Amino acid sequence: MRCASAPVALLQFAAILGLAGCGSAPVPPVAPPTLPAPQAPIPARGGEVLGQSERFVIYQPGPGDTLRSVAERFLGDPALDWVIGDFNDITQLQPGQPLAVPLKPLNPTGVHAGGYQTVPILCYHRFGGAAGKMSVSPANFAAQLDWLARNDWHVIRLAQLQDYLAGRQSLPRRSVVITIDDGYESSYRHAFPLLRQHGFPATVFVYTDFIGSADALNWAQMQEMAESGLIDIQAHSKTHRNLIERAAQESEPQYRQQLEAEARLPRELLQRRLPVQVRHFAYPYGDANDAMLDVMERQQYALAVTVTPGGNGFFAPPLMLRRTMIFGDTDLDAFKAKLQISRGFSAP
Repeated sequence: MRCASAPVALLQFAAILGLAGCGSAPVPPVAPPTLPAPQAPIPARGGEVLGQSERFVIYQPGPGDTLRSVAERFLGDPALDWVIGDFNDITQLQPGQPLAVPLKPLNPTGVHAGGYQTVPILCYHRFGGAAGKMSVSPANFAAQLDWLARNDWHVIRLAQLQDYLAGRQSLPRRSVVITIDDGYESSYRHAFPLLRQHGFPATVFVYTDFIGSADALNWAQMQEMAESGLIDIQAHSKTHRNLIERAAQESEPQYRQQLEAEARLPRELLQRRLPVQVRHFAYPYGDANDAMLDVMERQQYALAVTVTPGGNGFFAPPLMLRRTMIFGDTDLDAFKAKLQISRGFSAP
């Protein structure tokens, strides 16, 4: 394989990446690839390929190139522009600056020298209308989404956490998940149009006894939201009872039977009425105990969320994910402060 001539600084950069002299030193094992790794040399199209191995391409962008065009060229998908941006610590191309393009996942767990990546999951309830702590004004929600869009945040689907937690897939450094609990009609009237405006996905957790009530979502609205491809309708129990509290006249077997129903019945109903697969669950009041976790496993739920604040590292328990509440009095500065995307290591 041949390498084009390059400045000394670039050769040093390439050496760090294992590309100096276009050598073929053994490559340590990595996680199973999810990005295409070309086997033949990649032709330059507008820009110039300065070096290449099985894991990296060093590329000098050409006129008109963007991170999206480079991602489409080498990774096969312009939406993977974040892979190149995160690795080079940039949000847009810098004139005259070569890029290192990773062709395989390098760090699916997000661990780095000073700490590890965390992914925040945001939790909303109502929008506009009724006053109260749980109701976020449409104006505030719009401002929060606008800020995410302007500041290179990636709103990802909750389902994407599954491969991340299993160590199979990297996520953008600035990743965030949006969830909405209960199933209030205001999520359709106010939140859905704003999410659609930005192309941001979200998960709406509904408790099925609430569907069709006076201020709740109806089936037609949920059908439209699900068919948009942006909104994932998932289970928030059947009745919204506190799942860790056994009623005074409820025997232990009856209690466990009720827990089973709270997990199974909403999934069956939602899957029967909507074009969804229900694999995710939000615990009412964020509470779960060992009995409920046993039910989650038997019912084969993949992910479940609490309302314990903070970000989720690669080691987060999939059935007890942290989630951060966004309230009506959360201003934009407070909103930014809740977006925890990394944590340092601390002594036990």
